[in-house]
Amino acid sequence: MHRVPPAVSLLRVSKSYGRASTEQHVLVNVDLTIKRGEFIVVLGRSGSGKSTLLNLLGAMDRPTSGHIQIDGTDISGLEEGKRTKFRRTALGFIFQAYNLIPTLSVLENVQLPLALNGIFDDAPALQLLEDLALAHKANAWAEDLSGGEQQRVAIARALVHSPSLILADEPTGNLDIETGREIIHLIDDLARRSGQTLIMATHSQEVIGYADRVLTIRDRKLVEV
Repeated sequence: MHRVPPAVSLLRVSKSYGRASTEQHVLVNVDLTIKRGEFIVVLGRSGSGKSTLLNLLGAMDRPTSGHIQIDGTDISGLEEGKRTKFRRTALGFIFQAYNLIPTLSVLENVQLPLALNGIFDDAPALQLLEDLALAHKANAWAEDLSGGEQQRVAIARALVHSPSLILADEPTGNLDIETGREIIHLIDDLARRSGQTLIMATHSQEVIGYADRVLTIRDRKLVEV
């Protein structure tokens, strides 16, 4: 029987910055396996290495050593053009700063990942906006939305091209507590409905109840809480 690879696999992954005596070791020999459809939370204070981990998983940075596989593809050694294509097709990103493009409408912001993949179809974007109770805002400008609405648009943008892995970096950091809870619930619900794997880096304890596993970075290694 053909064995389905795990969604994410890290094998002895290390990441350092600087040279010689100024070298800073952020992650050292990290091993991690994540099953498809899991919701993993990485807890930790600012500067602990959470964002570094997400940058590596998001193919935006390369490990100093070790291998990272996502859906059976070793992204560690991909050349830049293939890394860019991989990010556009297999990954979805949700950030603390919503990173919406102010010169585009809500609908155009959500459609952007599809357009970058050569898909020009309004239906997936409109459906997600409907699911997120934002269909009536499709033609609005991002700057005219509340913070919670902007983050919902960012969620729709991250999910519209059906990525297998969603990476969320402090997605509630700019929101009040109640809106933050709503956003976490929406991300969890949409990802689980689609069977997508979700990795969220945060310092918020509110997220723990949603996660299948909670990890933290301790002594430059990932450990389960």
